Amino acid sequence: MTRTATTVRVALCAIALSLLVVTPALRADPGKWKGTIDKWVEADAKNPPKQNHVLFVGSSSIRMWDTDKYFPELKPINRGFGGSQFEDVLAYMDQIVLPYKPRVIVVYEGDNDIGGGKTPQRVLDDWKKFVGIVHDKLPKTHVIFIAIKPSIKRWNLVEKIREANKMIAEDIAKDPLSAYADIDAPMIGDDGKPRKELFKSDGLHMVHEGYVIWTNLVQKLIDAASAEK
Repeated sequence: MTRTATTVRVALCAIALSLLVVTPALRADPGKWKGTIDKWVEADAKNPPKQNHVLFVGSSSIRMWDTDKYFPELKPINRGFGGSQFEDVLAYMDQIVLPYKPRVIVVYEGDNDIGGGKTPQRVLDDWKKFVGIVHDKLPKTHVIFIAIKPSIKRWNLVEKIREANKMIAEDIAKDPLSAYADIDAPMIGDDGKPRKELFKSDGLHMVHEGYVIWTNLVQKLIDAASAEK
């Protein structure tokens, strides 16, 4: 074997190995959430949530949001499961989204998607799948997408995060049943970086002050959506 052929072979092997390392990060694993989803399904069977309420669904920023506390008049349904990606929610639409027939859905996904190596285009594609299913199955339901937050931990990914946000915002602008909660600017300090006081020590999850920002913005959009009924 010539030196050139050997070099090419080594290069190809290196590429193959890199793909093996990167590819798993690009994919979620909906199956790992089955236990969590099953518990919700069992609870719903015993005590069915009322329909036409507001549903919050998404990753840990939803799970850790005490929606009963911040939205006491709404009596919202919270179906946040930490670490989830858009495709995880898509996998369980029939269990934790569609049965509730909510009047408004507030969704926060994309954070872990970008953090896991997915492209902004992939996040947009999954958003379109999500909202497409909602509009098809629940044609009167409004959907509010909370922009992927600019966090300290994932500041190195902010360009991709903002690209995904921009594309989703442009898609939402064409849809009268969807709204975009732009939480980016209020979470940025005078130095142009995420405000440290809004985050826990992990630099990713929020404290009360962060959720106050989210609550104020989302409440206005929920009120606007409800006024259109």
